[in-house]
Amino acid sequence: MGNVTSSVAARLAFFPPEPATYGIEDGAGGLLRMTGVSADAGVEVRALPTRAGTRVVSAFWRHPSARLTLLYSHGNAADLGQMLGLFLELRSHLRVNIMSYDYSGYGASTGKPSEYNTYYDIEAVYDCLKKEYGIEEEDLILYGQSVGSGPTLHLASRLEKLRGVVLHSGILSGIRVLYPVKVTLWFDIFKNIDKIKQVDCPVLVIHGTADDIVDFTHGKRLWELAKEKYEPLWVKGGGHCNLETYPEYIRHLRKFINAMEKLAKDKASKAPQSLPSSSMAEVKHNKCLRFGKK
Repeated sequence: MGNVTSSVAARLAFFPPEPATYGIEDGAGGLLRMTGVSADAGVEVRALPTRAGTRVVSAFWRHPSARLTLLYSHGNAADLGQMLGLFLELRSHLRVNIMSYDYSGYGASTGKPSEYNTYYDIEAVYDCLKKEYGIEEEDLILYGQSVGSGPTLHLASRLEKLRGVVLHSGILSGIRVLYPVKVTLWFDIFKNIDKIKQVDCPVLVIHGTADDIVDFTHGKRLWELAKEKYEPLWVKGGGHCNLETYPEYIRHLRKFINAMEKLAKDKASKAPQSLPSSSMAEVKHNKCLRFGKK
């Protein structure tokens, strides 16, 4: 069964750029350096071990006044080298930290791409955010673009206190990109149509109405199935790989980030304050990028 699933995944989803668009070198303080990125870009590069025995390259783009962190899972025909410009723009305009990574078999990450390897990849990156950067669930937004919606919803369905989720040109499932099936087949991959129902935080869906790779109906259905819906962005005339070029994209994303920051601030202000020790006795008894085509 696993071999069939992996075969379907390989045919439908994974087209890593060949050759990779960047390289890595030893850097200072046990970190790595990404070729083509200036030393003053404010990025920390690591190679993280995964449960599958691979090592995935992650890049943490720090913003000095960030309150939230975006964990970005990119589409299937890109690697970190191609995404550098976008990450710099998002960090600047949204004032957030950005954690990005390459799936196994992409860029300088080792191993081979598969559905389950993407799950192990994002789990390793999330563990790094917690251990190395002290990022809490409440301060984290997961962002999944195209096939990246798969690992994004895998992790989001397991985190109870996540701040938010962004699904950018997301898919209902792998098979549904190619065929309008009505039921989830056992050999399907990235079964987002089921996992979205397990996500408890606000979900923003962004999709182009003229997407010819992942039909607009995927985004619409994902938004309908979300428990906590945030105002979606349907980009009129937008395709699969160009939504970032529309001015409403960054405006709406900034609006979402501001709303999530306000939620975090409101929650912090409502948290119970520690009582003086003298009072304790009295109260002792008293939570782009293409998919399916080259």
